This record gives sequence, structure tokens and C-alpha cells, in this order.
Amino acid sequence: MCRNIRTLFNFEPPVTEDEVRAASLQFVRKLSGFTKPSKANEPAFALAVEEVAQVAKKLLESLETHVPPRSREEEAAKARARSARRFGRSSREAT
Repeated sequence: MCRNIRTLFNFEPPVTEDEVRAASLQFVRKLSGFTKPSKANEPAFALAVEEVAQVAKKLLESLETHVPPRSREEEAAKARARSARRFGRSSREAT
């Protein structure tokens, strides 16, 4: 599950609310062990996702760096190349 959580800091264009929420959802899923909580646990699960998203956004807004922002396209290309090497596929098949 946690493999889906990506670094969100120092990218151009900046992180979106949806990306922060998706990472928060994955984090809460990992902590709880639930992919989808039961009806009884849904309110607590949803609250946890919301609170984690708020804290994550606050963290990302408070961080500072002197390094230029990374390009999302370049990072995605690097990830595809790593995946192709890892799984033995050509880069054309990996896309």
C-alpha cells in the first residue's frame, strides 16, 4: 500500500489538494490495515484521512529548500525507466 505514497515536496507545478489527500488516504490505509473500512469504522477512517491531509498540507507549506523544484515529467520518466529495468521491459512497453 505505501508504495503509492509519493514525495510531494519541491515539485513544479506544486502539489495539489488531490495529491495530498491521496497520500493521506494511503497512509491511513497502511496504519489501519483497511483498504476499505467497515460501516462502523467509516467515520473514524474519514476523519483520520482529513486530519492527516491537513497536517500534511501544513508541513508541505512550511518546508523550505534552496534546491530548484523538480520537474514532474522528468521524475515520471525516471520512474518509468526504473520500472522497466526492474521488471525487464523496454521503455516503450512500460508506458
